[in-house]
Amino acid sequence: MDLRVGRKFRIGRKIGSGSFGDIYHGTNLLSGEEVAIKLESIRSRHPQLEYESRVYRYLSGGVGIPFIKWFGREGEYNAMVIDLLGPSLEDLFNYCHRKFSFKTVIMLALQMIFRIQYVHGRSFIHRDIKPDNFLMGTGRRGSTVHLIDFGLSKKYRDFNTHKHIPYRENKSLTGTARYASVNTHLGIEQCRRDDLESLGYIFVYFCKGSLPWQGLKATTKKQKYDRILEKKLSVDVDTLCQGLPAEFGEYLKYCKNLKFDERPDYLYVARLFKDLSIKLEYHNDHLFDWTMLRYTKALIEKHCAALNLDLEHPEMDAAENKLHRFHQTRLLTMKKFSSHFHYFIVDDRHTPTPEEVKRQTAENNKMQSSLPEDLLIAIDKGMESMKNNQPTSPLVTDQHNTQQQYQQPQLQRDPRGPRDPASNGRVWV
Repeated sequence: MDLRVGRKFRIGRKIGSGSFGDIYHGTNLLSGEEVAIKLESIRSRHPQLEYESRVYRYLSGGVGIPFIKWFGREGEYNAMVIDLLGPSLEDLFNYCHRKFSFKTVIMLALQMIFRIQYVHGRSFIHRDIKPDNFLMGTGRRGSTVHLIDFGLSKKYRDFNTHKHIPYRENKSLTGTARYASVNTHLGIEQCRRDDLESLGYIFVYFCKGSLPWQGLKATTKKQKYDRILEKKLSVDVDTLCQGLPAEFGEYLKYCKNLKFDERPDYLYVARLFKDLSIKLEYHNDHLFDWTMLRYTKALIEKHCAALNLDLEHPEMDAAENKLHRFHQTRLLTMKKFSSHFHYFIVDDRHTPTPEEVKRQTAENNKMQSSLPEDLLIAIDKGMESMKNNQPTSPLVTDQHNTQQQYQQPQLQRDPRGPRDPASNGRVWV
């Protein structure tokens, strides 16, 4: 069946779900452009899509904000057509087996902070900050983090006078409990500080793989929310951030100390991570963990085919072989790009200094691979090519079959402080 919206957009396969509707792959029949189409039943008890489309239009033009192409009613549905993006950070986190390096988290943090700053600067708060709502772009925008799903967003101040909404209590929890701020759990009206606190929990989640309040059992949603709040109150910032560089704890402490109507110092919190990046001698080169792992995987497969090698283990089933191949890929990538892959160490109970973190470089260099020696020799050239910023072939991303060329821009440190990595040098103040 040929289902269309807005006459020219054909609906394809389902690719996801938002807070108030399902999302489908679509095609512009006139231009061939791929798009995303979000559908919401007109019988929905709490219709949100028209409101969300208005928010997208208002935020239009911001770096990392998808462009809305059409909104209207089609039959029994409200439909919104927007830019088609790549995988979410949650998808990529799972691809990397639920572990991001400090470098990747820092590069993401800088972009995510600036996305939130832009939304706040336009008088809205998001109120559902979570990894699923941050998506990477495709093609030329493949290294840009995008913020989506504004169905729960809210205007926190008057557009003209900038008068802040009043302080209120006894509000129901809006958003996702795992990443919700403590004040949101306590029923306090959400404001800018809550979006930023949620970001802080995401950063810890990306580094450690989980948060202490995950997996709690309860019989009702209210009981579960209460247990999550109890755990959040019992785990202080220092305990939560054990094993992470001090800047992660400093970020969360700053967010938790903000007053209800206080404007956050976005430049300060971005500078925390920018300065940490400099201390750890990282470059904001957009070479994320998944970029390097996928590239290494492609090289291994290419040279295995050329050398007629089969890395399958007959004693393992398909799932075990897949896991084994991933670990082989990660081990080789960590060895070849040893200064990139610094991770949280599970047993670490103190705050590591930059010097202690950088010691992982030497440990990565000592790693031994069980891959055949002739294969290791064959892929060395490709590895050096990537290090020198001249990949031998483009990488095909897992979603939407979009080719993404990896380029390492020559960055100069801006004396004015951190900038949005995707804003072409614009400094946000």
